[in-house]
Order: sequence, then structure tokens, then C-alpha cells
Amino acid sequence: MTQMDRIAEHPVQQLTRDVAAGLVGHLRMAERLVIALLANGHVLLEGPPGIAKTRAVKRLAAHLPGSHARIQCTPDLLPSDLTGTQVFRASSGEFDFVPGPLFHSLVLVDEINRAPPKVQSALLEAMAEHQVTTGGTTRPLPDPFMVVATQNPIEHEGTFPLPEAQMDRFLLHVHLDLPDAETERAILDLVEAETLAPPPVSSDLISEAQIRSAREAVAAVHLAPALKDFIVRLVMATRKGGAVSEWVEHPVSPRGTLSLAAAARARAWLNGRDHALPEDVEDLAADALSHRMIPNWQAISEGRSSRDLMAEVLQKVRPW
Repeated sequence: MTQMDRIAEHPVQQLTRDVAAGLVGHLRMAERLVIALLANGHVLLEGPPGIAKTRAVKRLAAHLPGSHARIQCTPDLLPSDLTGTQVFRASSGEFDFVPGPLFHSLVLVDEINRAPPKVQSALLEAMAEHQVTTGGTTRPLPDPFMVVATQNPIEHEGTFPLPEAQMDRFLLHVHLDLPDAETERAILDLVEAETLAPPPVSSDLISEAQIRSAREAVAAVHLAPALKDFIVRLVMATRKGGAVSEWVEHPVSPRGTLSLAAAARARAWLNGRDHALPEDVEDLAADALSHRMIPNWQAISEGRSSRDLMAEVLQKVRPW
């Protein structure tokens, strides 16, 4: 059996299709979620309400081991509502720690931009170091641990925009649009069919050992020196003297380089390859780098977003 055969037979490789099976027109979103799982990262899903962001995360959770939690963000949320709190037990006369929803393998943070800054900051340690410090004690989070956050780009009243440090913790920032007419009709048919005959609950759980082995295989995916240079050149195009530097207030950080490389490896492995290609990097560059770059006032005044600038980078910086 060849290495390519082993990759093709791994259960995690089927996860993208399993997640996308209950969605319409969202194969890309399903793939991004699985890539983040393989790269040990987190995902921010941004799009208008009603386009199956939460549904996609629930479908992913149905196939993963461990426990799962959902946090519905509101302006009155407290950090302890995420991390947990000390509770006094009258029977023992001592304080016991009651873990919060962050102590789950998959955490859906719904409408993250409705959470106040203190709550958003409470996520930083968890997302970056997979641990939580409360009451002077540091407690590890489960492995695997993954945060999937959602936000609505339409509503701004009563929201708290994510700071740059928070955005940088997300491996991928996925933008989602409203469906076209054909996809909309398919969604209608799917929901009607599920109303008449609810789909069976999936029993095909992926084990923690399978996730670990998949991550080891992803880490072994080869990145050619020329491809590494391509990734670095894409990042450098946002910095001083780069292709779009005149439009950038804050360029992409080194974490962006590492994230794009890790995501490219995961995408290559999901496609049955033991080596990454330029198409892997180009496909993921916007989702892995755009949210780490802040346009300056001149770009904003001309209506140029960070994704517009990244599209320009991809046109000017070629793989070879």
C-alpha cells in the first residue's frame, strides 16, 4: 500500500463531505472547518444570518469526539461565564471550581462581536495556549480543542469589533455570501425533506487517536522551498516596500506565515497529496491573511478592503 493510498483511506479525509452533506452550497465552509481542525486552529465565520453557519458547526460536532458547547454572546456576558468560577460548597466548607463552556472540545461562540472586550480577552489565552487561568490556577483545555466563532457583518449597533490581537488568533476568517437562486431552491427542498423525514443522527464518530494521526500526517506534508518562498513573498507584499504596502496600516504578522503554511499542508492532505502545491496556498491566502492586515485611511476612503488588497497581492506575486 502506498502512502497516497493510506492518505485516501483515512476517516478524517471523509469529514469534509460528511459535514457538507447536510448543507447546500457550502463545501468551501465545510473544508475550512476541517482544515482548521487538522491544523489545530480556530475559525471565524462571517456572513449574514440564516446561511447555515451554526448548522455547519453542529454537523462538524456530530462527527467529533468529546463534548461540545455553544456560547451565545451578549453585552452582559462575563469572562467567568466562559472560563468557569469558584463555587462555595457549604457541605465541605471549601471552594470548588466549576468549569465553564470553554472546557469542551468544540466551542461555538455565536455572534462573538456582541461580547464585551473583557469576554473577548478571556478567549485569547484559551485560543493561543489551550489553557485557562482562573483564581491563580492554570488549567489545561481538552485535546483536541477548537473554537468556531460567528459574526454578522450587517449589524453594528451594540457590537464590539474584535481587536487585532483577537483576529490574529483565528487560523482562518471565512466570508460567506447569500446563495444564488439555484442554491436557494435546493435549500428549500432540503429543509422540506428534513421536515417530513428528519435525518438520522450520525453514529460515525472520529476518535481522538484518528485526529492525532491525521494531524501527524498533515505535519509531514512536504512544502517545497520554492513554495515556502511564495508564502513569505505574499506576506512581505503587505510590509514596507511591498506590492500593496502603500495601502496598509498594519501588515500581516509572522503568525500569518505560519498559519498559511499549516493550512496549505492540511488542504493538500485532504486532497490526497503528500506535498502542497501553489494552488493550495492561493486558495487559502485570502482566508488566512486578510484578517491579519489592516488597510490605511487612504484604502478605506477608496473602498478597498483587506480582501481587495490580498486579491491584488495574489495577482502581482506569482508562485515561481
